[in-house]
Amino acid sequence: MKQNNFPKDFLWGGAIAANQSEGAWNVDGKGLSKTDVQSAGTVDIPRFSTYIDKDGNKGKLLPFQSLPEGAKSAVFEDTYYPYHSGIDFYHRHKEDIALFAEMGFKIFRMSIAWTRIFPNGIEKTPNQKGLDFYKNVFLELKKYNIEPLVTLSHYDTPLYIEENLGGWSNRKVIDLFDTYTETVFNEYKGLVKYWLTFNEINTTVMLKDLFLNYPQDQIKKDYQILHNQLVSSARTVKKAHEIDNNYIVGAMIGGGGAKYPLTPDPEDAFATRESLNESIYYTSDTMVKGKYPFYAKKIWNKYNVELETKESDFVDLKEGVVDILTFSYYGSGCYTTHEIKDMAGGNLMMGPKNPYLKYSEWGWSSDALGLRFALNEFYSRYEIPLMVVENGLGANDILNDDKTVNDPYRIEYIKEHIIAMSDSIKDGVDLIAYTPWGCIDLVSASTGEMKKRYGFIYVDKNNDGSGSFDRYKKDSFYWYKEVISSNGDNL
Repeated sequence: MKQNNFPKDFLWGGAIAANQSEGAWNVDGKGLSKTDVQSAGTVDIPRFSTYIDKDGNKGKLLPFQSLPEGAKSAVFEDTYYPYHSGIDFYHRHKEDIALFAEMGFKIFRMSIAWTRIFPNGIEKTPNQKGLDFYKNVFLELKKYNIEPLVTLSHYDTPLYIEENLGGWSNRKVIDLFDTYTETVFNEYKGLVKYWLTFNEINTTVMLKDLFLNYPQDQIKKDYQILHNQLVSSARTVKKAHEIDNNYIVGAMIGGGGAKYPLTPDPEDAFATRESLNESIYYTSDTMVKGKYPFYAKKIWNKYNVELETKESDFVDLKEGVVDILTFSYYGSGCYTTHEIKDMAGGNLMMGPKNPYLKYSEWGWSSDALGLRFALNEFYSRYEIPLMVVENGLGANDILNDDKTVNDPYRIEYIKEHIIAMSDSIKDGVDLIAYTPWGCIDLVSASTGEMKKRYGFIYVDKNNDGSGSFDRYKKDSFYWYKEVISSNGDNL
């Protein structure tokens, strides 16, 4: 099928994150991130964080739970932590980047682990070995003319900050993040052009919809955390432009924004709109328009939120609007005011199942038209350049005896979404880049599994951490290579 809507300078690529891929969790001066104490899980068994209480007893926490008084996070010998080894991108990045170059990548989305630069997040002097590692990655990408797209915070706040300062609920962390971001902006000037501040920054206020019996006090705390991150993001944008006016800094929104009323009931239609305002637009409106939207007070009143703010916060928000908007999209969701009989899963878009869509083994919907819907919604709202920086199909791929992987389901999924992007460009949307998630297999953030694979490249690692870690090209590798070389014409 011929698709001729992609501009000639369209940025095709792929995406990974430091904590899910690098491994090397305690080498070359790296400090502990909060994700380093996260266990593996499955689609049915949630991941948990491990700790030792004040009496020396072992314990574990769900993502939204706080450490008991006097407890400290700990790594247990009898617990498997999949991020400790990741896919060993730390030692194999040259091999992996060569494979990305073979596919023809124009852009590569990655993240910097804050704890490689400042191990506890509070140091005055950066860790040189951490700075050197990322510089080497950027130089390797430059060798192949691949543009880095760098996320500054991808779910890996230093553990010291979480435990001793209360994490992002503490305004002091804004200043610490300033130190970190200013350091890397200066260090990598001339090597990086595109930056993203926080990965799926709106996730914090979506957790209440993902977990049963989510504490009311935590909801109020979550809105404070998001406020502090929004201010920090705006200050980051301002600082980036001061250091290099060629820097382009974007927001990264999770969930895609495609959510439909389950029924024609007008109550469902309005409730869906309000749900999108809460989960998506509250955050993106603030980051793009530089102020909280008109409906923010209604949301704060709903959850009895009283934000701790300073007058300077609102100046920062106004002066630090993003240059581009980027987002993750895996599938759409539904919303209803009626009883839910069949619940879906999915990346931040849980809710009732849509009877018109197919669902994966992990309960995620497949809805390419939803991506076109989201792109049109975002662009009509903001009219700034957009990037789709996460998209893909997690599947239990099988490595054949001849070391091939047949993944026609992935090719079909991505093909449909590329067509949707092409159609959105034809609609008039300014879409400039596409970086499918997990372009090389990595550890799943939601379940901690390896068998939930997204990549065009198979990594020989199993759920229990065993395997050679060798890389093998899937059928989708060769297909995506042809897509890129034809600029989306040959699908």
